[in-house]
Amino acid sequence: MIRKIKEEDVTNVMTIWVKGNFKANYFIEKDYWLEIYNQMKMNFLENFKTYVYSENDEIIGFISIDNNEIKAIYVKEENRGNGIGTKLINYYRDNIHKDEEVYAKVFKKNMNGIIFFSKLQFKNSKVQLNEKFNETEYVMTWRKN
Repeated sequence: MIRKIKEEDVTNVMTIWVKGNFKANYFIEKDYWLEIYNQMKMNFLENFKTYVYSENDEIIGFISIDNNEIKAIYVKEENRGNGIGTKLINYYRDNIHKDEEVYAKVFKKNMNGIIFFSKLQFKNSKVQLNEKFNETEYVMTWRKN
């Protein structure tokens, strides 16, 4: 089931977020993710549109969006490959207007992320340098027809 995040979901969402970033963005110091933990926790709950995917009252994954930018999409490692990420993306895409665009910034070194978004028909619309980390990232976009 997909639904809006609730305050009682935040601890589980943050655990998925931290573990997901450690794995997907292995080339960034782990301390960075811990430094921004509280800010992201507030963003997921108060500032971004965040939706969770749950089964049997267990949070398995989530997506968080701000102004049509996917800020985070993560699924518990043991549940990856079961279509949960796709369901979360499609849930959001089904609820936007025609001709609206959704995008995500994905580090070049995050090949799983690039493959994931490509399979969902996101196109690499821009290559840019993320100056904070001195890493190349792709801006991957999808437009609703």
